[in-house]
Amino acid sequence: MFDKLFTCLLILLSSSSFSQINMKDSTFQAVSYWNKGEKQKYIISEEKIKIKGTDTASKEITSYEVEILVLDSTENTYTIQWTYLNLKTNSSNEIIQKLMNINKDMKLIYKIDDVGTFIEVVNWKEIKEFIHTSMAVIKNEMKSIPEIEKVFNQIEKMYSSREAIESAAIKDIQQFHSFHGGKYKLGETIEGKLQLTNIFGGKPFDADMTVFLDEINIDENNAIVRSTQEINKEQLTNATYEYLKKMAENMKIDGPKREDLKDLKNETLTASRIHGSGWIVYSVQTTTINAGEQTNIEERIIEIK
Repeated sequence: MFDKLFTCLLILLSSSSFSQINMKDSTFQAVSYWNKGEKQKYIISEEKIKIKGTDTASKEITSYEVEILVLDSTENTYTIQWTYLNLKTNSSNEIIQKLMNINKDMKLIYKIDDVGTFIEVVNWKEIKEFIHTSMAVIKNEMKSIPEIEKVFNQIEKMYSSREAIESAAIKDIQQFHSFHGGKYKLGETIEGKLQLTNIFGGKPFDADMTVFLDEINIDENNAIVRSTQEINKEQLTNATYEYLKKMAENMKIDGPKREDLKDLKNETLTASRIHGSGWIVYSVQTTTINAGEQTNIEERIIEIK
């Protein structure tokens, strides 16, 4: 705990001249004020819970560390490197255990603009080859399992292009930068429509969104920003049904029934405490998917180390 407090203190001292809090109008602007060579470490934990009725059917917890390094800083952009370290899981599933290791020591490089808004993954070709090589080893080790190669091939599609990686494979990075570039005022809620990438392929999903500034802490030079977003139910249901049907065909098992997905809902809540320097102090994102009597909850926590 002392180490975390000490790290936060160093950020505060080194960035005190870059406060983005304006108490005159009760606003906060999330902007990255970073220098080339600057580095931070974070612990990221992900929890996946499946609930059937009122019973918890399964609970999987994974955790890993990331070292974030500012490789370059120009007038208009930053180049950032994330290195994935110390991946762990409580799952007893052999496939999940092996898949956890495909990101081990992987370096992902991307660009953000001058305020911290995500632009693009830079080394996507290297990432694609890295994943392909790792997956080839796993496929060989598990080749005795019927139809397993087709399942792994669908996973590889998540890393098949820059667009695929940005939409499905770097949710932690997208969460980290979700509020950067915006200016928020206490007591005001921003409402709007947006389009979210369809991770199943096809047209983007329509979604409703709200964003609001929840708290300003002038003494610690940080603020809490929250958001909600909900995907269009009909579009989500159609895309999910088609994806599950295809997966079932590949695995040669019975597919889902369309009526089983009639109450499908996907809602994401995000809250981040952001320091005046633009570094995240703590962020939590919870996605809840309801489908009839089954509920899937995915929660990701990003915490400075």
